[in-house]
Amino acid sequence: MATHEPQSAWTRGMGIPKFNQEMLAVTIAAIAAITLVWAFLMPEAPVPVLGAAGVVFTVSVVVIRLMMDPDSVRALQSDAMLQLASSMIDSMGEGLTEKAAREVCELLLPNTSAVAVAITDCEFVLGYAGYREADNPAGIRIRTSATQQALKEGETLVLLAPEAIGLPEPEREGRIKAAIVEPLWVGDRVEGTLKFYYRNANKITETQRSIAHGFAQLLSTQMAAVEMETQRKLATAMELKMLQTQINPHFLFNTINTIASFIRTDPMKARELLREFAKFYRRTLEDSTERITLARELEQVERYFNFELARFGDERLALRLAAAPDLKIMMVPPFLVQPLVENAIKHAMPSEGQLVITVEAFADGDDVVIVVGDNGVGMNAETCANITQVESSTGLGIAVKNVHDRMIGFFGPDAQMVYTSELGVGTQVTLRCPGCAKETVPTPEESCEAAPEDEAARAAARNEATVAELTELVAQVAE
Repeated sequence: MATHEPQSAWTRGMGIPKFNQEMLAVTIAAIAAITLVWAFLMPEAPVPVLGAAGVVFTVSVVVIRLMMDPDSVRALQSDAMLQLASSMIDSMGEGLTEKAAREVCELLLPNTSAVAVAITDCEFVLGYAGYREADNPAGIRIRTSATQQALKEGETLVLLAPEAIGLPEPEREGRIKAAIVEPLWVGDRVEGTLKFYYRNANKITETQRSIAHGFAQLLSTQMAAVEMETQRKLATAMELKMLQTQINPHFLFNTINTIASFIRTDPMKARELLREFAKFYRRTLEDSTERITLARELEQVERYFNFELARFGDERLALRLAAAPDLKIMMVPPFLVQPLVENAIKHAMPSEGQLVITVEAFADGDDVVIVVGDNGVGMNAETCANITQVESSTGLGIAVKNVHDRMIGFFGPDAQMVYTSELGVGTQVTLRCPGCAKETVPTPEESCEAAPEDEAARAAARNEATVAELTELVAQVAE
């Protein structure tokens, strides 16, 4: 027999079967009562033992009475459920994986009257805990018709007989006689089920139905939250890919022309620039991860600047980099600093004299501050105030907004990007990364900067191939 539960709000309270404090108080009271009976039956009852037993029994009864107070019970129940919900959310930090599903099932089982708890996706069992656990490992296909029905109809099923559950024939004689199957909704689609199996139909009380429905809603909400975070990361990755593919064609053409001009006047310089351009181009395409070290970002900045230096000369450009060694392992989103340096060269270059660009990184308490400054033409107050607008008339808007948005997405809402500028004096961009000064130990991902010899050989081979391609391109331009 199966009944369908409407998808109503979870308004009923939840309970847990036992509290350790109550069990302890009852046990002490029972021991004290037995001691009292024994003392009364003894011909010569020891008065100290009788008095002590009486006091312990009285105190135990008072404690039990206080613990049975409705407000105290509700407070204990609420605290237990909140701790359980918090543990479930922690387990699902990376989504409803097999490991997370198993942990959730193990958390739920002691807090219900069920003999087994299971979680599935639309095809397979993801986690199982309880009766016949060894026969239901993660990864096996869904076997019960009731689960298939819940997935198809998207409704809660309360099953009061083994036949209604749809267990395979040999298993119908086991201990599982009733079940609750809850669909797990993510948006407007069912992505799995949460199932509670019971020894008999009498175990399925209103409290058990509320527990099942409430935790199904919690799982659904957490699954939706993880999916939203995944979509956000995908969107960030797509933005980065778009940024990578939008290598400024003018920069590309100017760099190739510069290299071509050195082929005749300084072949060794042309060869060096060509190799560096191959590295720069390769790194630009490879930096598709969500984060890189600050050291790697600064390397790209310096490499980019060297191309512009070859084009304009020492008398027109200078770069000063200053970053504490312990901050260079800090993880940052790619293209955090380089677009700001590029903007300075494109928009702050004075008509005469040298443009000096400074990049500094230092700790300020728990925060890391990165400052990109120049002594260029500067901006007026209105232009500076609207700098993060895409439609900014200076042409800076898209790049600056991209850096600002990725700062917020990577470091959180407390991250800051502040522009200050004065006409004829220069511009300064201050990036504040909250809490990053604490990150002083490199992770395995960061430690892989020192690649093994075979990886270095593969990188060299890739660079040689890129050099060959660019050499051919430069030769065509030089003709």
